[in-house]
This record gives sequence, C-alpha cells and structure tokens, in this order.
Amino acid sequence: GKYSSVKSTLDCQCKIASDWLFDSLCGYLTSLSFSVKYIMASVNDVLTLFFQHPGHTSFGMSVFNLSNAIMGSGILGLSYAMANTGIVLFTILLVGVAILSLYSVHLLLLTAKEGGSLIYEKLGERAFGWPGKMAAFGSIIMQNIGAMSSYLFIVKYELPEVIRTILRLEENSGEWYLNGNYLVVFVSIGIILPLSLLKNLGYLGYTSGFSLSCMVFFLSVIIYKKSQLPCPLPFFYGHANLTVLGSHDTHQSTGVQYEPHPDEAEMCTPKYFVFNSQTAYTIPILAFAFVCHPEVLPIYSELRDRSRKKMQNVSNLSILAMLIMYMLSALFGYLTFYDFVEAELLHTFTKVYTFDTMLLLVRIAVLTAVTLTVPIVLFPIRSSINTLLFSGREFSWIRHLLIAAAILVFNNMLVIFVPTIRDIFGFIGSSAATMLIFILPAAFYIRLVKSVPLRSPQKIMAGIFLIVGIFFMIGSLTLITLDWIHNPPGSNKGH
Repeated sequence: GKYSSVKSTLDCQCKIASDWLFDSLCGYLTSLSFSVKYIMASVNDVLTLFFQHPGHTSFGMSVFNLSNAIMGSGILGLSYAMANTGIVLFTILLVGVAILSLYSVHLLLLTAKEGGSLIYEKLGERAFGWPGKMAAFGSIIMQNIGAMSSYLFIVKYELPEVIRTILRLEENSGEWYLNGNYLVVFVSIGIILPLSLLKNLGYLGYTSGFSLSCMVFFLSVIIYKKSQLPCPLPFFYGHANLTVLGSHDTHQSTGVQYEPHPDEAEMCTPKYFVFNSQTAYTIPILAFAFVCHPEVLPIYSELRDRSRKKMQNVSNLSILAMLIMYMLSALFGYLTFYDFVEAELLHTFTKVYTFDTMLLLVRIAVLTAVTLTVPIVLFPIRSSINTLLFSGREFSWIRHLLIAAAILVFNNMLVIFVPTIRDIFGFIGSSAATMLIFILPAAFYIRLVKSVPLRSPQKIMAGIFLIVGIFFMIGSLTLITLDWIHNPPGSNKGH
C-alpha cells in the first residue's frame, strides 16, 4: 500500500513537472515566435525604407527627385547664355521653355493614362509599333548619357581643383590624386555605383533633397559675391594676374585691384537684347536644362496614392522651383562678370579667387550635387535597356548590377577619351531633348488618346506643338552643323 501511495505521488509530481516543462517550452517557443515576427517586421520596415516599393514615395520626395532630375550641370552655363541673349530675351526664352516643358509633361501624363502604361518605350510601341519604341529608347539613352557625361565632366575638372585648393598648390603638380581621369573613376565606383544599385527611386529622394540644398548654397554664394566684387574687374582689361589682398589699391571687401578705365561704364552696363553667333545655341541649352521627361513616368509609378493631378502638381512645383533657381543664378552670374563670363561660371570665379574658402565650399557643393544626381539619371537608362532586351523577365540583382556597371563604364570612357563634349551637348539638346519635350509626347498623345476627337482644340494644339518641335530640331541641327563646318570641334577650347 505504501508503494502504491508513493508511486501515485511520484506519478502526480512527474505529471505536474512534465506539464510545467511543456507549458514553459510552449511559452518559450511562443515568445521566440513573436520575437522572430517582430525582427522580421523590423527588417521589412528597414527594407521598405531603403528599397521603396512602387506607390510608397511621398509627394515631397517625388518633388525632390524630379527637381533633381531637372537641375543639371546646365545651371553653370546659364550666365553665359544670358550674356549672349541679353536679360530680357533670355527671360522670355527661359519662361517659354519652362511652359512648353510643363505642357509636354501634361500631354505625357494624359497619354500614359489612355495608353495604359507608365513606361515611355511601351507608349511608343503602342502608338507606332517597333519604330515608336526605338525612337523613345534612342532619345532617352542619348539624353541621359549626355546628362551623365556632363555631370562626370564636372567631377573630372572640378575635383582636382578642390584638392589643389585644399593642399594650397599654386599649380597642378601632376600627381595621380590631381588627375581628373583617375578621380572620376574613383567617384563612379565608390559613390555613384552603390547608389545606383537601389531597386527603386524612392530612397534617392533623401539624396535628391541634399543635392538640391547644395545647389541652393551655390546660388546663395553667387548672389553674395555679386555684392562683394567691384566692376570692372582687372581681367576685364586682359590682365593675366590679379593683385591679392594686401596690396595698396585694392577693393576693401575682396582685395581685388580696381583700376579706372574709360570704357568701364560700357563694361558694367547690362544688355537686354543680344544677337550673335552664340545666340542660336541658347534654346538647345535651355531645352537640355529642362528635360525631365524620362524620369516623369518612373517617379509617377512610385508616387503614393498616385493620380494624374497629383503628379502634375509634382511637375508644376518642380519646374517652377528650377525656373526660379535658373533665373537667379543666370542673372547674378551675368551681373557679376557681364560679357566676360565664361561658359562655366565657376571657372570665371577662379580668375578672381585662388584660395577662397567660400568658393571652395561652392565647388564641393556643386560636386556633391552632380554626383548625387547621376544615379537618378541612370535609372531611366537601365529601365529602357530592361524594357528593350529583358521585357517580361523577373527582376535579377545580377542583371541590375551589370547594367548599371556597364552604363558607368561607357560614360567614364566617354569622359576620359573625348577631349571636349560641348558640341555633343549642343547636338543632344537639339535632337534628343527636342524629341523628348516636343515631338514624342505630342505624337503619342495624338495617336493614343482616342477619347479626344482629332479635330478638337486639344489635338490641334498638340499638332502645332509637334510641328514646332520638328522645325526647331531641323533648324537647330542645321545651325550647329554649319558652325561645326566653319569652326571644327577639334579647334574649340575649354571643357
């Protein structure tokens, strides 16, 4: 009886112990499960932040991305364009191109809705078959390759100057770290390629915002320097060397030697209308400066709670902001150097300042801005290649990486081996930019939007827009070709 009693007690205790152990194990596993779910949810949140899915990009980030796509290296040459057109004519042309660009985006968004696609090449294919697809593909590739090359050219020529200024070297000593060809490769591998590996454009809104803030700083310094520099400056008279701070006859705030001259009133008088051999290049330059159409549809596809009206507001705000920045930078750069402003504004400042800290910061800001813009410009090129060659295939990280690397290798070779790209930009501005702003959106709209009658005011206006674009492209290319015949590209100096 005692044995049975002890056995019964032990069985009861074992059962209690086993139940406690089982409950503890279940509780531990439940806690572990919740912990794993929490960790996975946190990882998913982080991945969502870094690799935004379509439809998750905010309105503000979309404005930053599109503004950054619009703003390019052309901002450095707008003062030169104003010097060759005059203040009034330049303003008319600048506002006109901005309005035409807005109208073009309006047509593109309407076409995307009716055509049922947010991919430029597919709209071309649905409108005109394979020729339309190739026209869109070729225009996007040409435009964005030109834009990327212009940014990398700035890295090639400005980064060595930044390093030389930091080291306070009077001349380029020829060291490898002052070689722009090496530096542009290092920047491409170390900064541009990692940013280009992001799957979607959404996260680049942060870099776009920082890039835009750099260009705002650039504009602020341009305005400030206008109030500090006297007019005329010594190099207006052809002086090779400027007297630095410490000389007896210097301007109080800058240390730049000031010499009176009988023609100084004419040198420091702004011109309102100018017509010369360079005036014909102004519209292609402005068209190149406002092209953002390859980026409009990718940004639209990732816009949160997207609608055509919301994306149109993104475009309106972005183009208006860039219009103001373009106008202010062109005006204050021109009013600082007048007819003596160079094609690249920062190089003109170098004639006045050698080791100026503020100018150094501006160079760094511009370099940062253009470097962070390259990945955004790369996205439509890769998208076009994927659409043309790998349509219908699943996403592949290896292909994603290889296409980005191949694009960067091609652009680096172009920047390293082509001595000057100024004439190429003129050609791209007259051809690819004109196709993307005028011809393709109007042609796609007329062909794909069936809800609007062919003889309606909307279609007639789009037809006029198309014809103007064709005449503009033919006229610009003719003028550029004639200029090449009389002044071969190999004879041009500069960058």
